Amino acid sequence: MQTIDGIIVYGDPVDDGAMSQIKTSLKTAERACLMADHHKGYAVPIGGVVAYENAASPSGVGFDIGCGNKAVQLDVLADNIDVPSVLDEAWTALSFGIGRHNDEKVEHELFDDPLWSESEFLRADHGKMLQLARSQLGTIGSGNHYVDIFQDEDGLVWVGVHFGSRGFGHKTATYFLKQAGAKDGMDVEPCVLSLDSDLGEQYWKHMELAGRYAYAGRDWVCNRVVEIIGGVITDEVHNHHNFAWKEKHFDREYIVVRKGATPAFPGQRGFVGGSMGDDSVIIEGIESDASEDIMYSTVHGAGRVMSRTQAAGKMNYKTRTRAGGEVTPAMMREWVDKKGVLLRGAGCDESPHCYKRLDDVLAYHDGTIRVLHTLQPLAVMMAGADEFDPYKD
Repeated sequence: MQTIDGIIVYGDPVDDGAMSQIKTSLKTAERACLMADHHKGYAVPIGGVVAYENAASPSGVGFDIGCGNKAVQLDVLADNIDVPSVLDEAWTALSFGIGRHNDEKVEHELFDDPLWSESEFLRADHGKMLQLARSQLGTIGSGNHYVDIFQDEDGLVWVGVHFGSRGFGHKTATYFLKQAGAKDGMDVEPCVLSLDSDLGEQYWKHMELAGRYAYAGRDWVCNRVVEIIGGVITDEVHNHHNFAWKEKHFDREYIVVRKGATPAFPGQRGFVGGSMGDDSVIIEGIESDASEDIMYSTVHGAGRVMSRTQAAGKMNYKTRTRAGGEVTPAMMREWVDKKGVLLRGAGCDESPHCYKRLDDVLAYHDGTIRVLHTLQPLAVMMAGADEFDPYKD
């Protein structure tokens, strides 16, 4: 851990792009810090934690409002399930990729929320937003979003998922950024809305609804995979990592925006995923001065070391050669095969080569969290290589 220009930063080396973004973010905020899995994001870096007084940042929460992780433990031993058969059935039942609709109609009480009829934004186009939200609930998306089957240190099966509020969240963020007159771009000053303003109040209501929607989607996907596996859920861990919360820190009330960062208050558990070929973990926050300094936050994943463009390689059309750190399908397959992981979908930009090792990332946060369970991946499902997802982190 180090402090740079008043910002607590975890991880080494420090990503210059992310550092520049968090410095810009602090210009309109009270506090800011970076988790060890940080890398450049949209206006506010992934792994960034920013605290405001009575204000929220749609740029900070991001386009995938309520993106997060859920993991459930079953009373089933991995040795007693046919993983390839479960994988085939789940891959058929679930919807991956952009613009996908769920073939199974999902009913949920959140669709009875009065905001759907009260909001001018949600009522537009004869309620098409509600139709979109209904049709996409329980779809996973693309990019770094996944559904995994694990076994823990006792051989028990876990199901883990990572995705957010899909098209509903993306369109919500886009609408409020436009209404606020926000500048577009990776390195612009983040849009900040006072919660005393009508626009800020409306954003907060819609953000919370999108967060409930994301929770409902992850609940449905976990339950659907458990239905395929069989058995009973004996434990579950569920967190947003793209959201804003009203919290008290340093004897003051703040709005804390975490973008690609998991809340980790003492005793609060989180599911943190590694790459497709690495272990994931269930962690819990612990009390310490360091924990307090970073507003009880931690990583949400391993963090990228290679951008999607670098992973694909940049084509030089004069020489017909590629530059950068190109990752090939053979390289990705070799990694997951060596770990015994069954893989469906996924592009090379999600290969383990593109990510830090989760153990290394977690080590930087020693003293603020502890690992409760280590989850070994047995099967990984992601959208195919030809999918680009605007709803990712």
